Amino acid sequence: MTDAASTAVRSVAILADDLIWSTRLADAVRAAGANPTVVRRLGDLADLSPDAVIIDLTARAYDGVAAVRAARAAGAAVVAVGQHDDAAVRKAAIAAGASRVYTYRALFEDGARLLGRWLDA
Repeated sequence: MTDAASTAVRSVAILADDLIWSTRLADAVRAAGANPTVVRRLGDLADLSPDAVIIDLTARAYDGVAAVRAARAAGAAVVAVGQHDDAAVRKAAIAAGASRVYTYRALFEDGARLLGRWLDA
């Protein structure tokens, strides 16, 4: 990473109501070279102006697909994370504007690299 675009620090909002996943996602975002801000409710996301947003689709406190739609409408790049076996929700998130839906396992095993690649794209 030598060009200015790939070395610029980006802001990434993480919408996740699960403490363990929000912490793991924030750690992966930091390792990818960006600054994470974790929020737990969709209304809190509206108060931010991040470059990118990661949305946990299986939250209890908000509708994950609606959150993807709202973040895209605000102009942010969006990826989501969800269960590997919930194809319907994953397809709905893509249709709502997520550029990608990662499985929990993929982000647990290789989150910094995957999120870094997404942020650099």
